[in-house]
Amino acid sequence: MVSDMRCVVIGGGPAGRAAAMELAALDMDVILVEKKLIGGTCLNEGCMVVCGLNDVARFLDDARQLSDLGVLDVECSADYRRIAGGVKRTLERIRHVTERETLDAGIEIVYGVAEFEDDRLLVEGEEMDYDRLIIATGASPLIPPIEGASKAITYRDILDLDGIPDKLVIIGGGVIAAEFAGIFSSFGSEVTVVSRSGFLSKLDPLIRDYVSEKVLSDVRILEDTSTTEIDGSGVQTSGGYIEGLPMLATGLRPNSDFLKGFLELGPRGGVKVNDRMETSRQNVYAAGDVTGGHGTTPVARMEGVVAGLNAAGIERRVDYRYLPYSISLRYDVGFVDIPGEGGREAVIPGLAGPGSFWGVNNGKTGISKVRILDDGTPSGIYSVAPGARLIMPYLSLLMRLGVSMYEFEGFVETHPSTDSIYKLMRFLSRY
Repeated sequence: MVSDMRCVVIGGGPAGRAAAMELAALDMDVILVEKKLIGGTCLNEGCMVVCGLNDVARFLDDARQLSDLGVLDVECSADYRRIAGGVKRTLERIRHVTERETLDAGIEIVYGVAEFEDDRLLVEGEEMDYDRLIIATGASPLIPPIEGASKAITYRDILDLDGIPDKLVIIGGGVIAAEFAGIFSSFGSEVTVVSRSGFLSKLDPLIRDYVSEKVLSDVRILEDTSTTEIDGSGVQTSGGYIEGLPMLATGLRPNSDFLKGFLELGPRGGVKVNDRMETSRQNVYAAGDVTGGHGTTPVARMEGVVAGLNAAGIERRVDYRYLPYSISLRYDVGFVDIPGEGGREAVIPGLAGPGSFWGVNNGKTGISKVRILDDGTPSGIYSVAPGARLIMPYLSLLMRLGVSMYEFEGFVETHPSTDSIYKLMRFLSRY
């Protein structure tokens, strides 16, 4: 480990900050270059925005459910400008804490645009020397080659809407499309999702059907439907014209244009890296969405840590096995990415408990599914339940450690809980 080298990290999102914090903890001289706002897409435009809006959406759903059951006599309406303003104020406070934490770690923050000229790093036109460089510039909304695409909004525009749209047409079939469909449906919008292929196609079919039919029951979902043109009032699709505010949720594009000629990029623009997060250039590393990888904050942080440690001369390799994922809807959708199929499986309705007790009355408590091979190795873990996202990282770790799912026969749970995964594990360990 070389302690007197100068490390420059470009990008102040989850990957960049994780790398910078690791290097600072090793007493390295660290400069973090951020173009606009520290925290990256996750804090300023993505995950935290979804959290803020989804909390309100869930409250509205709960209020309506309890009113329908006669438990509460209440009517709620959403003032979107006040909601968006509250989200922005909260993000600002989190951003202040994040910046202070970064500075307190001994990291110098430089706000400005980074670019390369003749292999030299320039920040706001001034050359910046480095011994190690880490690229963590994230990604931006992918704008597909659809006529009129520039007239649609993306997740970046959500907090600047004047109000709740009467009708919203979301183009895309992935996690971003699903989350905003759930939020604005709860807010009162008439939501249509237009997916050129399958909706949430990476999910287990049983779980996907539950999400579509139970969780997003008020959302119109059109699969295998292409969008041919977008105007300010709606979209033209292969199935006809759909009126509503158009929103693009068609994926992400790595922020790597400024790296052309400096680093080797993949066919979709992601920086090519190995399992040590090394790029095509010596002493230059990359991490997070700029590599065109998995597109989640925890993975970006993991890659940032690996990049930072290797930059400091400490050998680490990234491990993508058994990654946990989640989707923020009325109930959390949690699952672990496991390659392969086959094995014995069991399914159980969600349990009554905190956050789902009143759902018993309408049969919407969630659902869980587990599939394991004969040797106890899991081949599928899925849950739709309040807090489903909380159990998946622990299961992910157990899998990485090689723990057999048969060992869940001795599992003791906390109670009350909406986690039904352990019940399926215990059942499959006995039969």
